[in-house]
Order: sequence, then C-alpha cells, then structure tokens
Amino acid sequence: MSSTATYSVTGMTCDHCVGAVSAELQNLAGVSDVTVDLNPEGPSAVTVTSDGPLTDQQVAAALDEAAITGALPPEDPLVLAPRRSCKHQRI
Repeated sequence: MSSTATYSVTGMTCDHCVGAVSAELQNLAGVSDVTVDLNPEGPSAVTVTSDGPLTDQQVAAALDEAAITGALPPEDPLVLAPRRSCKHQRI
C-alpha cells in the first residue's frame, strides 16, 4: 500500500533547493514521487509518496544531505530553521 505524507520544510529559497531536496528524498528506498510547493518566504510543502511510511529520521537525513534542516509532518507544530542558507538565495 502506498503512503503519502506532506512535510513543512523551511529554508528552501530557490529551484536549486527544490532540486536538491527532491533528489535526496527520491534516493530513499520505496519513494516513487516527490512534489515541492516552493515558498521562499516561509515553509514549503514537500509531498512524498512511497511504498510505505517514512520515518522522520529518514526524511531528516535526506534533508541533511541536501543541506536543509527542518521537515516535520504538518500536524506537528514545530518547524525547524535551515541549517544554512542556500548559496543561490535571492537578495
């Protein structure tokens, strides 16, 4: 049975961030689709479809590889700040 979860991710400011996050999440076993609704001014919605539920640790590790920190399911009120700013961030 497939599972779909949407995460609220802060620190994504450009298409480079979207590509890095999408690539790292798609590298997780069982992930079949990743969709990002980029919001450079606040949390972006990242929707992941996979063969089964992913753990928060799996998602956090993928975002760490993409140099983004902060992915929790939207029902969790905590949204973490970015570990570092994207070098392509708009001024």
